[in-house]
Amino acid sequence: MSGEAVLIIDDNEVNLQLARYSLEEAGFVVKTAGDAGEAQTLLKTFHPALILMDIQLPGMDGLELTRLLKADSLFADVKIVALTSYAMRGDEQKALVSGCDGYITKPIETRTFAATVAGILVSASQ
Repeated sequence: MSGEAVLIIDDNEVNLQLARYSLEEAGFVVKTAGDAGEAQTLLKTFHPALILMDIQLPGMDGLELTRLLKADSLFADVKIVALTSYAMRGDEQKALVSGCDGYITKPIETRTFAATVAGILVSASQ
C-alpha cells in the first residue's frame, strides 16, 4: 500500500500531525485539511484512495461531509473512515450509516495505525 494517497481531515493540529507522520513513515502520500471547507477545496485537485474523517469539525461536521462526498460520483471509489474520539455506543453505527467505510478511535495507536489504514485499503481493493 506504500504510495497510496490519503487525506486526513481533523481540526486538532496534534492529531493531524501525529496521523500524518505515522502514515508518511509507512510510505503513504498524505495531505491534510483542518475543516470541511479546506477539504473540499483540496479535493478539487487531489483524489485520495482514502479519507480519514474527524467527525467533530467546525462548521460542517464530518458526517455531513461524508454524505456529500459519497453522493458525488467523483468520490464514489474513495474509502472514508471515521477517525474520532467518539466512542460511545451507537457512534460507530452513526458513522457507518452516514457512509463511512470504517471507524478508528482516537487517540490513535501509532505502532499499528499505518497497518490498520493499509488493511482498510487492501480490503477495499478486493
